Amino acid sequence: MDEKTTIAALAALAQPTRLQTFRLLVAHEPDGIPAGELARLIGVPQNTMSAHLSTLSQAGLVTGERQSRSIIYRADLDRFRAVALYLLKDCCGGNAALCQPLIDDLACCSPTLEVTRPN
Repeated sequence: MDEKTTIAALAALAQPTRLQTFRLLVAHEPDGIPAGELARLIGVPQNTMSAHLSTLSQAGLVTGERQSRSIIYRADLDRFRAVALYLLKDCCGGNAALCQPLIDDLACCSPTLEVTRPN
């Protein structure tokens, strides 16, 4: 991950409809959601959703897979993880105790995440 890629991802998310869309896709992993259903759930016209999905896709945050007549969109969690790690790299100057509240908050999202606590 580099600065340019991270900026593109953050810019794509810096718009309310795109942020809502990405969060909705994350909530529906790994199944994804058809483009038309995304538009309905967010409450925007399909052509508007298409433009937003294009922006998110160009930033590498979502992927689309054609299934019959629909395109199923999914969040690219690996790319999002890379963006988050880029932002947090060298967190707190290497002082793990300062980063622990962030780690604790993230741990509640994943029951399989093992958290190493400082002694």
